[in-house]
Amino acid sequence: MSGRIPQGFIDELLTRIDIVELIDGYVPLKKRGREHMACCPFHSEKTPSFTVSSQKQFYHCFGCGAHGTAIGFLMDYDHLEFVEAIELLAQNLGLEVPREGAAATRQYDGDDYALLGKAAEFYKKALRNHPPAVDYLKGRGLTGQIAKDYALGYAPAAWDALIRHLQDSATAERLCRIGLVIKTDDGRYYDRFRDRIMFPIRDRRGRVIGFGARLLGQGTPKYLNSPETPLFHKGRSLYGWFEVRKAQAKHDSVLVVEGYMDVVALAQYGVCNAVATLGTATTREHIQQIYRNVHEIVFCFDGDRAGRSAAWRAAENLLPEFRDGLQARFVFLPEGEDPDSLIRKEGQQGWSDRHSRALTFDAYLLGQLQQELQIVGAGGRAQLAERAKPMLRQLPEGVFKSRFADELSKLVMVSSAKLIRMVGAENAASTKVEENRLHVHRNPVRMAIAALLHQPQLALEADSSERLSTLELPGISLLVEVIEIIRSNPHLSPASLVERYRDSKNYQHLLKLMQWRPLDIESGNLQPLFLDVMAVLERKQLDQQTDRLLQKARQGGLTMHEKCELRRLLHDSSDDRKLQDPVHPDS
Repeated sequence: MSGRIPQGFIDELLTRIDIVELIDGYVPLKKRGREHMACCPFHSEKTPSFTVSSQKQFYHCFGCGAHGTAIGFLMDYDHLEFVEAIELLAQNLGLEVPREGAAATRQYDGDDYALLGKAAEFYKKALRNHPPAVDYLKGRGLTGQIAKDYALGYAPAAWDALIRHLQDSATAERLCRIGLVIKTDDGRYYDRFRDRIMFPIRDRRGRVIGFGARLLGQGTPKYLNSPETPLFHKGRSLYGWFEVRKAQAKHDSVLVVEGYMDVVALAQYGVCNAVATLGTATTREHIQQIYRNVHEIVFCFDGDRAGRSAAWRAAENLLPEFRDGLQARFVFLPEGEDPDSLIRKEGQQGWSDRHSRALTFDAYLLGQLQQELQIVGAGGRAQLAERAKPMLRQLPEGVFKSRFADELSKLVMVSSAKLIRMVGAENAASTKVEENRLHVHRNPVRMAIAALLHQPQLALEADSSERLSTLELPGISLLVEVIEIIRSNPHLSPASLVERYRDSKNYQHLLKLMQWRPLDIESGNLQPLFLDVMAVLERKQLDQQTDRLLQKARQGGLTMHEKCELRRLLHDSSDDRKLQDPVHPDS
């Protein structure tokens, strides 16, 4: 297909894709502090120096210098052209790449919600007319009322039942785009979900955005979710969230489980505050979404190895979000049990008793560290301290962090104050090494651009970009341009912003600043920093303008307007410098 790929689509693609998940599919990553690390795939090394930032959606190797966005990674790793990398990322998200000026380009529209709603109604009707599916749900202890509350349905076993039902409402191609239909290599279409119990996934407004499906008979996969689509994003969506929010006044906590059948079974027994992740680990976006509505999250995991691994990933994503006033607890079920099976055995009271014994967040973290200490022995306390430092580094400042440091200090036999100093000193040392390596010298322009590359939305607070365009400083034109791009596109991610400069002479400069992390950038509190450096730049601009007018006044060439402007500048200036050759504005 000919035609240019719209910039807006590239921006959306980079906002939607998770670079950590993408690269982890090629190179196994391990989380360390705020970033993920691995041995670099672009050069041979024994000690990992390849880092991937979830916040910036950016990768960088401290060994060979390789760096870039998700697009750049695919271009370098798979040796793809730019357009090929875009197409591969879009394919991973279930999106079609639009082209400007191409007749075949189809825009997304709001009717997709209506189509998904029609599919849900079709599945509901099919459930009523398929006794084996009804018997299966009854066998799982579900009533007709709970099936109605969660809009459960059944996908017939036929290959094209849904396609035929919706043929007057949409083309098969469009149904494919929203995840209901699959297209074969030879251009044929068939229903994605067949002979499955259907669990509609709804957004906070109650609109169907996707489906979870459980196979009714034998076969694989047993559970199947909708693919990533323009409406459905696994890392942001939670099954049962709409139902919990409807009853939000009754709950001050949310229970996070691993399966949609767990959510429905718990609701059947009166536990109506459960949500489930959808084939993915609990993400920071999930946690942020829940904490915007309640103050406590209770994580419930199976007691097997996979469940404990999932719990630790959830804890890692919880660390940077755990501010004072919030609470989190962890429940681990007996091996071989899940919430669905356990609540049917123990009932609501038994579940409530188990729930009341849940581990607090700090107890869970310390328990994990104590287990490691038992493994490495008393001589491994220094090793344990190293293991714990990333936790302290990520926790927001506050009472919880201080209390956790106190408890941790008892384990490693180092004072909490010293532990915190060690973390601070380590940050300072690594920052100094990095600044020297990158040869980046501090100045207000670089600091402002670096802050915007970490947090683009700060540009919306800059009210002096037009005045700054007259400032004579290296890089000022780039700063002004970046601010204006963000103002015109306020939802740009850091990766989307830097990708806009791929064909520009400034691309490498921005990549270097993207990697640069002085302490005041790394602290995450960027608003005061950005406003301060913008104030410094504005002051410099006013000083330069004043000096230009003073120089012109000495030569006797000021217009009336310039004289008024100079008078204003001299009056407003907070600089108490003394002019060696003062000139009255009216002279």
